[in-house]
Amino acid sequence: MTKQATGRVESTGDGRDLILERYFDAGVDDVWASITEPERTARWFGGWTGEPGVGSVVQVTMGFEEGSPVMPMTITACEPPRRLGVHAKDEYGEWNLEALVERDGDRTRLTFVHHLDAAANAAEVGPGWEYYLDALVAAENGSAAPDFADYFPAMSTHYGGR
Repeated sequence: MTKQATGRVESTGDGRDLILERYFDAGVDDVWASITEPERTARWFGGWTGEPGVGSVVQVTMGFEEGSPVMPMTITACEPPRRLGVHAKDEYGEWNLEALVERDGDRTRLTFVHHLDAAANAAEVGPGWEYYLDALVAAENGSAAPDFADYFPAMSTHYGGR
């Protein structure tokens, strides 16, 4: 199945942001729960353990990556039910992530922002976030989970050179 890339890369004063949006028929509180409650994040990204709160480090088990690695993530912002920020660092680079949840007409919009570091390759990162966010949508509406092969490398061209 051919998937269409939906994200964009925008220049900022100090780098680039990868921005993707998804819409839900659910309310703001429900979408917030889907990105913050460990039993719900486990359905599309990975479960986590630890004490939530700004400055806390939680341990995220990457449930859809080979070997289910554990990635420590520091919570950098938490303004329920509207804004969540996390930071992580691994062998692939730094992950400064932000999720914004807001009502948009009769739906709820999730805006996901990956503040890309200088080394980040949007052609590699963009398709991965498209996959994960579509997995979130599938988990929330009860549809079949997406197949990563439909995202990478097919969407790389969309993000390449951006």
